[in-house]
Amino acid sequence: MTTGPEPVVDLDRVLTVLNRHEVAYLVVGGAAANLHGATRVTLDFDCVPETSLENLDRLAAAMRELNARLRVAGLSDDEAKELPNPLDAQTLRQLEISTWRTDAGDFDVLAEIPNRQGDHLRYDQLAPRALTIDVTGKPVQVAALDDVISSKDWANRAKDQAALPELRAIRDAQTQRRNPQLGM
Repeated sequence: MTTGPEPVVDLDRVLTVLNRHEVAYLVVGGAAANLHGATRVTLDFDCVPETSLENLDRLAAAMRELNARLRVAGLSDDEAKELPNPLDAQTLRQLEISTWRTDAGDFDVLAEIPNRQGDHLRYDQLAPRALTIDVTGKPVQVAALDDVISSKDWANRAKDQAALPELRAIRDAQTQRRNPQLGM
């Protein structure tokens, strides 16, 4: 069975829709790595939303605007479109990880991300360290680079391990710019 190629994420469109719906979220994963300056291509958009029912309602509305449908291994996009799709706040709150395909690309909603020790960090724990980055005129909350590195280190998948050297180099360069005396 052919499931078709994975679409490239239209990050500008995703961010525009999330911001228009006033969703409180943090960009994590490969998209966060890219926003921190990494060059590795990512095929999906990962976010950790704030989990109040009001915010998850706004997230669900944004995802519906993007024509979100479940992304299920082994099913084509056409087959997945036929599945019941209860995209609402209660459904999003119950799922630790949900994977979606939208008209703007693949979109994953995570309740939390792990750190190196395997602790699971939720929005309220990650947000105080997050950065606001301007992306084509839109303010976007992005998980701190150390949190992105830590979650990829813990996941220990081949693609995450391949991304870590570049992410650590970016972090080291940022540290060097903030504290030039450390390079002596």
